[in-house]
Amino acid sequence: MPNSSPQDEPSVDSRVAYEGKIVNLRVDTVSLPEGKLGTREIVEHVPCVCVVPLDDDGNVVMVRQYRKPVEELLLEVPAGGMDPGESPQDAAHRELREETGYVAGELVHLSSFWTTPGFCTELMHAYVARGLRPGAPSQDEDENIEVVRVPLSGAPDLIRRGEIRDAKSIASLLLVLNPQ
Repeated sequence: MPNSSPQDEPSVDSRVAYEGKIVNLRVDTVSLPEGKLGTREIVEHVPCVCVVPLDDDGNVVMVRQYRKPVEELLLEVPAGGMDPGESPQDAAHRELREETGYVAGELVHLSSFWTTPGFCTELMHAYVARGLRPGAPSQDEDENIEVVRVPLSGAPDLIRRGEIRDAKSIASLLLVLNPQ
């Protein structure tokens, strides 16, 4: 829900500096509360989903994949961008199936949060999936994903040791571990 305040920064000018397949870079000139002008570089990104798939044995079905921006192999929950016109729930079902091959019998929304609101418009919708049924993954051509099972109870230790390091995975796993 938008929050308006005297600290708003209305844009007085906006230009797209870069248009890409996944992101756009927009540069806005904003009016600051003191009457001065400022510049904001904004990465425009489609809304995304992430899924914490829980099997009947208390394991999380995670994915390990190389992430070029950080030059690391990361252990993550399945996730991806929403297609145009796709609902968050439909995108969560699709990403789970594409990345792991699993189909969820039950999918419950956990929360929605901004991933990096200091410079990016990406809104992440987090879900937990239960009642998993196996199938065949259909990863994108440029994806190289390894499916890994991790006990949910061990997730906090993996986070503390830095074996799970991306924000969407940390946030969504902690939401599942602490539902109230």
